[in-house]
Amino acid sequence: MIFRSLLPTALLISVAAHHVSAQGTGPERRRRHYDAQARAYYRGPVRFTLGGGIGYYNGDLTSRLGDQFLGPSITGGVQYQLHPHWQLGGEASYIRLGAKDYLPERDFQGNNPRGPILPGSTVRNLAFQGSNLAGIAFVRWEPLHDGGAYASQRKPASIIKPYLKVGGGWLLYNPKAFRGTERPSGNNTPEYLPTERNDYSALAVVLPVGVGVTVRLTPKLGATLEGSYSLTSTDQLDDISPVSGLSSSALNDNYGQLELKLEYSPWSR
Repeated sequence: MIFRSLLPTALLISVAAHHVSAQGTGPERRRRHYDAQARAYYRGPVRFTLGGGIGYYNGDLTSRLGDQFLGPSITGGVQYQLHPHWQLGGEASYIRLGAKDYLPERDFQGNNPRGPILPGSTVRNLAFQGSNLAGIAFVRWEPLHDGGAYASQRKPASIIKPYLKVGGGWLLYNPKAFRGTERPSGNNTPEYLPTERNDYSALAVVLPVGVGVTVRLTPKLGATLEGSYSLTSTDQLDDISPVSGLSSSALNDNYGQLELKLEYSPWSR
């Protein structure tokens, strides 16, 4: 199951590896391609990315920043320049998500924390924390003209390049719900609730969209600040859903990432 979640990234890495040998030849020996204005450009180079930041949850419990148990988000990947304005890439991410409920208390029927909600009761006193592993493939669009991307470099390479990206892939998620308002730690071990399903870690489809800006530090190295928001196909990213009666919302849970990354191209011209 872990392999399936990383499959989109693995496929993109294999495609990039197929083009690596071409990076080592001189530009005059590589095939030229042409854009809509008949300007020649070369495909590539391959870029490797690595970075980190924070993960943000949006679901049944809350969407507010003050309720988040903000956790680390670590991403590594590879991307390939197909066109002066387009890149194709793949990434694998580890994201720790968690949050407490925006409503601090919850009344249950009897003593069962997974029991039905009493009519008119005040909901919640719930929280969760979970580990997630994502593998995605994406396309990235850079709207600004970059003179350094063309075979005949009449203008210098752009220093700052904003972009948009969209993709798809898999998310392997493993949440743990509990009653409380504090993040689990060495000094705070909550009593976790029975899980809503018995097959965690579970797999979901994920559709990320993002925006970012890359700053060119050297011909081979760049720094990127990126924010992304990922739609998922599950309502159990927090292990809280109508399945157990703990939530009346059937909307799927989603998450965001804010990361600072380095992009390195060992074969850059």
